[in-house]
Amino acid sequence: MSDWKQITLGDLLTRVHRKVTVKDGVTYPAASVQMYGRGLGEKEPFVGGVSKYKTLNMVRESDVVLRTITAFEAPVGVARSEHDGTHVSGVFITYEVDQRALPEFLGLYFQTPAFWVEMQNRASGTVLRRKTIADASFRAIPFALPPLSMQERIVEVIGAVDAQITALDAESEALAAVLRRRRADLITDKHLEVVRADQAFDFSTGVRRTPERAVGQYMTPYLRSANVGYGTLDLTDVLEMNYSPAEQKKYGLQYGDVVVSEGSASANAVGMPAMWRDELSAPVCTQMTLLRLRALEGVCIPEFVFHWSMWAYESGAFLDVAGGSNIKHISAKRAKSMAVHLPSLDRQREMALELDAMTSVVEATRAEAARLREVRSGLLTSLLDRTIDIESVELEVV
Repeated sequence: MSDWKQITLGDLLTRVHRKVTVKDGVTYPAASVQMYGRGLGEKEPFVGGVSKYKTLNMVRESDVVLRTITAFEAPVGVARSEHDGTHVSGVFITYEVDQRALPEFLGLYFQTPAFWVEMQNRASGTVLRRKTIADASFRAIPFALPPLSMQERIVEVIGAVDAQITALDAESEALAAVLRRRRADLITDKHLEVVRADQAFDFSTGVRRTPERAVGQYMTPYLRSANVGYGTLDLTDVLEMNYSPAEQKKYGLQYGDVVVSEGSASANAVGMPAMWRDELSAPVCTQMTLLRLRALEGVCIPEFVFHWSMWAYESGAFLDVAGGSNIKHISAKRAKSMAVHLPSLDRQREMALELDAMTSVVEATRAEAARLREVRSGLLTSLLDRTIDIESVELEVV
């Protein structure tokens, strides 16, 4: 551990200018830098005569690339092979890395909270979104540099964890694709009776949000489109407005209700469904931006409503019945006329058991990937601040 040297980034980085003069009609591949050390990403290419830039800076593999604006987001990354020959504008600075450091190791350091804090503390300016960091301030950031052999071992350990995360991500995507196909097969079974959606589900829309409802005797939590994701609910930001007792009864959610985002400027968000499972104490109501679908007793079960709604979103059936040009909306009238292949109640229960089991496997795989990301974050921090030793980690990971 004593071989680690306390230095600054400037001891390792040399600023480079690979100036390119922009010519009319020529297309220049571009790169962006993602926040919090996530590396370089894709960007629309610069086109001479269309882009406002007269000169650009060329990026080479293994360069450290810094975006000087929005510095509080720690927008620094290391160029990989696919970024070689891309270009950045004048708000970026590129550096070559001294041979005492592995570019991959610096890339890991840029992903640590300690580095993010340094960037935030050194950013200057009065407008948050425009806060910048100067070359000198960036190069003055201190950190501990281990010997090359130790850098290689740390890069290898974190790379092994990254490989596990990538494998889990790929597995969850493959399982999700199988789930979507199976759901489509079951929901669109051509051997089943076809009925209108309003013969299977009870439909309701919520109330409009108005200034008059911002205060009142019966302030009540309500869900809106912002709370509904792809099969999930985000209840971290639930708002309230005044619903009378009669409205609470009419618009209040019951366990198993399915809420559907009825409109959005993004086609990808139109029709996103989620099931309400009494996550909050009643009453909880809905805003007009949601459609509420409820199973008709004796006709269908809540789980069938949910999986039908998931299919309608995944297949684009909800989007097909959405009206509007810039902002698409699913009207209750159009939704009620959609076709439903309606199985018997017993068959619905069988379908729900199968699809719910598949969903659980997908969710468990995603949860494991999320857990491993947290482990990676803590592991990286601990390796770089030397609170754990590399030998013990290698025995567990590599």
